[in-house]
Amino acid sequence: MTFPQLSEALRMERLQSPSGKIRMVLDTDTYNEIDDQFAVTYALLSPDQLRVEALYAAPFYNARSTGPADGMEKSYDEILRLLERLDVDPSGLVFRGSPSYLESYDYPVESDAAADLVARAMAADADDPLYVAAIGAITNVASAILLEPEIIERIVVVWLGGNALTWPTASEFNLKQDILSSRLLFDCGVPLVQLPCKCVTTHLRTTVPEVERYVQGQGAIGDFLADRFKQYGNDHFAWSKEIWDVAAIAYLIDASWTPSDLVHSPILTDQMTWSRDNSRHLIRSANYVDRDPIFRDLFSKLAAAAG
Repeated sequence: MTFPQLSEALRMERLQSPSGKIRMVLDTDTYNEIDDQFAVTYALLSPDQLRVEALYAAPFYNARSTGPADGMEKSYDEILRLLERLDVDPSGLVFRGSPSYLESYDYPVESDAAADLVARAMAADADDPLYVAAIGAITNVASAILLEPEIIERIVVVWLGGNALTWPTASEFNLKQDILSSRLLFDCGVPLVQLPCKCVTTHLRTTVPEVERYVQGQGAIGDFLADRFKQYGNDHFAWSKEIWDVAAIAYLIDASWTPSDLVHSPILTDQMTWSRDNSRHLIRSANYVDRDPIFRDLFSKLAAAAG
């Protein structure tokens, strides 16, 4: 597969911190855990900074699903539950994604989400790229790139996946769900902002007392999020939980909350470790997350929406 080659000038422009109101789509395995629900809500409660054009249901397979297709359907249904509580019409906004993971670069996994991403990206002004915030397995996005490689010139992918490049292993849930798609993301040359899990977005922890104080009681959506959070663990004593997926939304709102470096795109090995090659193209990789202003912004928007 041959991909468009971006000039270094264009790549550097696309990897600058976002500014102004951002056009974005959100690719999410919403039912996999409890952090995607917060991320979807955060994006939709930030209309001054973000124009959310579409929500894509991503596949996942763990104890909460019977397989990737079931995980995608459960995520689709969870998105609808969120939109109902936010009083947002899902028509033309929510799309089903891949029912399976990528098995070959010759056969992209076709889906409504991948088709919409291609159409939306190709219709975009080349000077106004579409930001693709991805917080699950990257199958939908990789398939869209394989279906129409030209979208590389018109999108910026912000992906929460893998671990810090200094961590002993790259293996992390989003990344290992679909190794071929994950590898494609680092190899194809698409402008990429990586938000690693271990060592970085693990800072985005909150607790039941904090959620009860600032989330619960903030309208139907606040009660829903608080209930999801508290149901995740049975023993809440000295317990905290990462809400790491909100990092992708926070980066688009204020990149200073997620300090990052320009690094050469790592090679994802068969052993799921990172290998370095300084001749490869540059990506941006976050090295820290400042959790306090992120949660302050999210909690304030929940309160404002509740009136």
